[in-house]
Amino acid sequence: MFNEQLRQAILNEYHDYHFYRSMYKLTDDPYLQGFIEHIYEDEKSHYEMFQQLYYMLTGTFVQNFPEPQLCTDLKDCIKDAIKDELEAAEVYKEMLLLIPIQQAYAPLFVAMHDETEHAIRLSTMLHFL
Repeated sequence: MFNEQLRQAILNEYHDYHFYRSMYKLTDDPYLQGFIEHIYEDEKSHYEMFQQLYYMLTGTFVQNFPEPQLCTDLKDCIKDAIKDELEAAEVYKEMLLLIPIQQAYAPLFVAMHDETEHAIRLSTMLHFL
């Protein structure tokens, strides 16, 4: 069960990285771009940490990613992203309770915290639009 949740988290983080990169291109406001850049860099880090953890558990990396959905409307994307970030934090909290090895704790804790921070950043961005 944990490995499948981790596999899905990897797919989600891959998607989110590309989603936020496309969101970045929809604004020329440096303040908003700074928030978005911070988020997509975190998502890239989560993806890399989770891939390493998956490899430790399975001896393979997750491959064959679906085409990521890109952002086309900044405000709508932010609204959807707030919900998705909070849901991800909840999933990572649940996964923390199931960790099969101690090395899983740090990446899940960091990602859980970051996803909550992302929701705050996104909510702030929504306020400015």
